[in-house]
Amino acid sequence: MIDAMTLLTERNSAPKLIEPAPGAAVREAIFAAALRAPDHAWLRPWRFLTVEGEARQALGSVLERSLLRREPEADATARERARCAPLRAPLVVVVLARLKAHPKVPPLEQRLSAGCAAHGILLATEAQGYAGIWRTGAAAFDREVVRELGGGEDEEIVAFLYLGSREGKAKRLPAMAVEDFVAPWNGPTQDKETP
Repeated sequence: MIDAMTLLTERNSAPKLIEPAPGAAVREAIFAAALRAPDHAWLRPWRFLTVEGEARQALGSVLERSLLRREPEADATARERARCAPLRAPLVVVVLARLKAHPKVPPLEQRLSAGCAAHGILLATEAQGYAGIWRTGAAAFDREVVRELGGGEDEEIVAFLYLGSREGKAKRLPAMAVEDFVAPWNGPTQDKETP
């Protein structure tokens, strides 16, 4: 098992995924990690659908229909790409944000919480020796796709997580300097013209 700081600083997406996908016991641990996402007011604003086996082909049909709604003239290559997208991994996890009216937790915060849960799935997947990649695309924002997946009017797709075993070596990511993204704040800036 990888140590936490190495996982957090070295995890990267795996665009090529093959069998095996995480099994039942590993999945339970992965989803348990996702459920620890920051969650103001304990709204649990997320839900996860697992898509595998032949169900991936059915999801591909949903994605193709979504493409045709956006681009009725899409050519055969684009249609096949949409139809075959879920076949790029042995397991696809659809992360849905389940939004609730709440006086202190706006929808944006609930979406961010669901996004944190999705990231938790990716981290836990990698920690268990598997790999994944987060994909969205236009279909993720198609209300009809949400409906075809059994989602309610209060739900939105946050991510299509493709999970499996990494094919080949992990790509090397460029180093980033922390100081390029972090700065101290020393109080409000004042407009020199303001009295």
